[in-house]
Amino acid sequence: MFWKLIFISSIYFASTLAQFYEDKRCRCVCPTPTSIINSTEKSDRTLYIAYVPPNKCNCDGVILPKVTDEIRDNAQLFCPRCECKYETRNTTVIMVVVILVLWILLLLIGYYLFLMLLECLVSKKQQSYAHNYTQAERSSEETENLLIQGEDTDS
Repeated sequence: MFWKLIFISSIYFASTLAQFYEDKRCRCVCPTPTSIINSTEKSDRTLYIAYVPPNKCNCDGVILPKVTDEIRDNAQLFCPRCECKYETRNTTVIMVVVILVLWILLLLIGYYLFLMLLECLVSKKQQSYAHNYTQAERSSEETENLLIQGEDTDS
């Protein structure tokens, strides 16, 4: 069971490390393109994410390459409504924390299994001790009864 868990977790970590992670990204939130084209519709927000340098984290560098020509023609109306933020994160720290949490969980599970095994051993020992004690008590009572009966027959 334990080896299966280690095997499955190692496959999970290998697949996680094989994925491509970006620590820096540009995140832009804009109204839907239909709200610019057709101003009568309700304006929902659309999220655009791109992995660009900080100097290109704007409407021209992130959003306009992804939208239709009709929106590009109305860029002066569309771009001021967009909010672009350059974000950085440290995925290495996140992965280390996750690995530490998983190891702590594995240690706690191992400790729990050890305690269960220890409880089984202690309860068996107590049962055998109680069984031996009751047998010894019975034999001492039988000896006393025999001694008492022996004294009764002598008199």
